[in-house]
Amino acid sequence: MPTPVGYLPNDLEAARAYRDGKIVVDDDVDLPEGIEVRLTLVDDADDLDSEDRFRLHADLDQSQAEIDRGEGFPASEVIAGLRNRGR
Repeated sequence: MPTPVGYLPNDLEAARAYRDGKIVVDDDVDLPEGIEVRLTLVDDADDLDSEDRFRLHADLDQSQAEIDRGEGFPASEVIAGLRNRGR
């Protein structure tokens, strides 16, 4: 497993297309020599722009932090509450 070399933003958006068997990068990206880069296929079906996606991920990170601090609720309680609301 490679050793992390430092923090890189999760939303490093540089590659925009795949043409003639190669990934096309819009901008120069300075990365440490030998770093491994994980590529993720993007499904734009949700119609989120970069700003909306950034806010979504920030909210998800905040929610995860709340759960890690024990501030969450078990899914069973949430579902039971929703079921009772309809009665």
